[in-house]
Amino acid sequence: MNDDAAPSEAHTPAGADGGTTAGEQPAQAEVGVGPWTGEWPEGDHWDPDLLADGDRRNVVDKYRYWKHEAIVADLDAHRHDFHIAIENWQHDLNIGTVVRTANAFLAKEVHIIGRRRWNRRGAMVTDRYQHVRHHPTVEDFVAWAQGEGLAIIGIDIFPDSVPLETYDLPRNCVLVFGQEGPGLTPEVHQAAVATLSIEQYGSTRSMNAASAAAIAMHAWIRRHNFRQVPLPTAPPARDGI
Repeated sequence: MNDDAAPSEAHTPAGADGGTTAGEQPAQAEVGVGPWTGEWPEGDHWDPDLLADGDRRNVVDKYRYWKHEAIVADLDAHRHDFHIAIENWQHDLNIGTVVRTANAFLAKEVHIIGRRRWNRRGAMVTDRYQHVRHHPTVEDFVAWAQGEGLAIIGIDIFPDSVPLETYDLPRNCVLVFGQEGPGLTPEVHQAAVATLSIEQYGSTRSMNAASAAAIAMHAWIRRHNFRQVPLPTAPPARDGI
């Protein structure tokens, strides 16, 4: 079997087809795959313990049975050119979800500004595969970003904010998000080359920081992976909006 071998249907746990008989509770599907069946594949990236015992990690099928360091190395070879930063002055519970989404969109790095400790529960262990860097102060973060030649892009609602939907995001940038509630600090707002807002149509004034981060990251993906150049102005509102 070649190095890109994927788990076969033989790894599906027995009885996990969802079928039940009268009076029985539906079987709970197991996550991942069981031990490798048949001849083991060749390659340094395969983990012998996972091949023997099964792989229940939260990874895509491509990485089943791979060693952790092999997965990170493969991700590093394909990471995108955008970074994500989030301010953490009040132990924001959104950070874990932001890290998980950054992993999904293959961000270069995630930067925590402020308190070093953050709640990892929402990351669902994806922080093991996503590079996370800490900056104790805004000044430290800004100096790092400028030294790397990255455009600092704030995401928040300010009088000078421009719509994310019509802004042409630069390829090499760091998207910065503030605390849930107070939003971006004045120091980050001042350091940003632009501050972008996300168009909303409901009654709430703002949205969850983790949701805003996901929208902004996908905007970068649409622009630079799908070549979708934004319109310079927003289209007219539809009836009823």
